[in-house]
Amino acid sequence: MANQKGNRRRFGSVRQLPSGRWQIRHPDPVTGLMRTGEQTYATKKDAEIALTLIEADITRGRWTDPDEGKLNFGDYADAWVRDRKLAETSRQRYAISLRLHIQPTFRRSTVGEITTAKVRAWRSKLLASGVGEPAVVKAYQLLRAIMNTALDDELIQRNPCRIKGAGQYEVPERPVLTVEQVLAVVEAIPVRYRLMVLLGAFTTLRFGELAALRRSDVDTTALTVSVRRSQAELSTGQLLDKAPKTRAGVRVIAFPVELLPSVTAHLEHFVAPGPMSHVFTGALGGQLRRSNFHEVWERARKKAKISEEVHFHDLRHTGNTLAANAGASTRELMTRMGHSSTRAALIYQHMTAGRDRVIADKLGQMIKDARKGGPPDQSGT
Repeated sequence: MANQKGNRRRFGSVRQLPSGRWQIRHPDPVTGLMRTGEQTYATKKDAEIALTLIEADITRGRWTDPDEGKLNFGDYADAWVRDRKLAETSRQRYAISLRLHIQPTFRRSTVGEITTAKVRAWRSKLLASGVGEPAVVKAYQLLRAIMNTALDDELIQRNPCRIKGAGQYEVPERPVLTVEQVLAVVEAIPVRYRLMVLLGAFTTLRFGELAALRRSDVDTTALTVSVRRSQAELSTGQLLDKAPKTRAGVRVIAFPVELLPSVTAHLEHFVAPGPMSHVFTGALGGQLRRSNFHEVWERARKKAKISEEVHFHDLRHTGNTLAANAGASTRELMTRMGHSSTRAALIYQHMTAGRDRVIADKLGQMIKDARKGGPPDQSGT
């Protein structure tokens, strides 16, 4: 071709195009066939430097096929959520975050076109538009996970989600109730839910764990509740029981002996016969739903004159704080709460039932000190 100048090298070649710019060619490390560079260069020196960098990447095993990065991100991300091994609740949560917060910006991009600068601009735009920081953090974490997989698939050379601090946020300090306030809510809430409040505070079980409890999970002799499952609600409204996310989530928690009268009365009056009967059900005998129970909780909270900032989940935070005041160590607290981290799971193996009983007994003493009379009536009469 006229006006083209060639240049032979040990690795690849450079040549000048009719436009005056320089083009590179190099052997594909997989097929051995010659590949033409993705871009051209203003000078021969720039082209030779680019070729030297490609040779170095191939030698170190770090070269990535530029064509692979041209895969459409929208399709890749949809497949990531669809095909990854996930709990159904997590899959639905990821799909919503992907649809609402990630795909509107990146769906038409290729995987290789997503840069750190574009991720930073996307994140800033979400925050400026009024999307809450927790939702933005979760969307960023999801995008980072998808791009990590793209990195593993050798579609990109590095993950563009490299914004310091973008994957975490400060969780505001939650309210802590006194034992007297917990008992005030117990008195204010309908009788069938009183034990739920007591166990929420003094065993720190989550709502989903309480909703999934069965009669066989409650041992009135050992004074324990066993957590084997947790209730989840899908976006379709379907309720299902799922296994805890980690080994630490499966646990046996001691409850104070002072709660035994409430436990036995509740089992007698509100739980159907049979080991797999739900311990807590709605007024018509159906399974509990967060949305329905929220209304019950709000009425009891107002009646007990508890701050509107207090949610049912804050009973768990309250119980953790009370257990710490009762002398529980950090390891014992993490185990009692069924913390989902690997560290918590390892710690769980070292906690003894005897030590857990000491914690429960001290919590019971707090109840004794706060109560003026006997335990709340559980008969419903």
